[in-house]
Amino acid sequence: MPRILVNNRNALRGRVEVSGSKNAVLPLLAATLLTDETCVLDGVPNLKDVDVMCSLLRFFGAEVKAEPAASRIEVRAGTIRTTVAEWDLVKAMRASIVAMGPLLARTGQAGIPLPGGCAIGERPIDLHLKGFSALGAEIHCDKDESGDVLVSASASRLIGAEVYLDFASVGATENIMMAAALAEGTTVIENPAQEPEIVDLANFLNRMGAHIRGAGTDNIRIEGVSRLHGAEHSVIPDRIEAATFMLAAAITRGDVLIENMLPNHVVPVIAKLKECGVRIEEDYSGLRVDASKNDFRATNIKTLPYPGFPTDVQPQFMAFLATVPGRSTVIETVFENRFMHIRELNLMHAEITEDGRRAAIKGGAKLTGAHVRATDLRAGAALVLAGLVAEGTTVVSDIFHIDRGYEDFVGKLAGLGAGIVRTEPGPGDEK
Repeated sequence: MPRILVNNRNALRGRVEVSGSKNAVLPLLAATLLTDETCVLDGVPNLKDVDVMCSLLRFFGAEVKAEPAASRIEVRAGTIRTTVAEWDLVKAMRASIVAMGPLLARTGQAGIPLPGGCAIGERPIDLHLKGFSALGAEIHCDKDESGDVLVSASASRLIGAEVYLDFASVGATENIMMAAALAEGTTVIENPAQEPEIVDLANFLNRMGAHIRGAGTDNIRIEGVSRLHGAEHSVIPDRIEAATFMLAAAITRGDVLIENMLPNHVVPVIAKLKECGVRIEEDYSGLRVDASKNDFRATNIKTLPYPGFPTDVQPQFMAFLATVPGRSTVIETVFENRFMHIRELNLMHAEITEDGRRAAIKGGAKLTGAHVRATDLRAGAALVLAGLVAEGTTVVSDIFHIDRGYEDFVGKLAGLGAGIVRTEPGPGDEK
């Protein structure tokens, strides 16, 4: 399996361009199932998860033309061949669940095995199913002889309804919004997720002919239409990738201009970095993160649904805090199993203790290189960042997680001066 080797070299300096959002493009691709006309997405990142979603669309019968060099994908789902997703594709990526709403709305049928992806918590799909049921679908869960569970939904016609989400789930909001776009009548989603990716999906659906208002607020209203048409859309920049490079600049005490990003999407990250003493200035072409002063203070973070501090940035920020003198606290409220990177960081001589969903960090540690494992996507990014300032070589394995969410992560960091390479292990190089 490939690995990433990281060496402490210099503070990162230069410019880096953020790719299109992984978390936005996956539901956008799923939304192409809502019409039999051609849809075009621009600014698509070249990621493993995008490849999986394209394979899933092809499995359903769609024609998919991907142009990675042009960051462009064209989809035409003229005929839906099957409405039951293929197990191997679904277990590779949790986001595959967002295909269920479009299939249900378009064909009246949808079936999907319980999803896979990063093991960072239970992330149940009950809110997705609650939404489908409110719209008039019948829900069935069937277990086969091997114990695998197939969740299916069926409806002769979806009818608009009021749906209250007990938790502001991003995936459930996206699924219900897409299903309701072709439902009869009006659907109101109360307490929906408010992430920028929700707004991006609503904008794409509206370009397809949907009538959606309120995306990004605590109340989304969808007036159902009888059909949707093809459309072209540009994917928003990836706010989590942008935040990761902000923290890469901070942890290395560097000076980096991050281009193609929307600062208003990462306000909590900017605020917390400023609390630590990092200089951040908005430039006409991006956001400049200047940590060269190297006189930082500890801070505390608590993850919350958007617009709070993003859970997807918590591991990277924790790696940074491990290098900041003083005591910091990190509280994780979104996923119950998102501290697996603590053990790996401690292998690098970080001083972090865990108590349930609270982590205490004794900062200012001198990190040392070690063989560590990317336990999930963002944990992998955090370990790479730690390796940028660790004495000696850090070897990060299981980097398939990183490939799922960062386009050319190694190349972009190397372009900023990082001592980093991607390599295949040789004889005697096993952990």
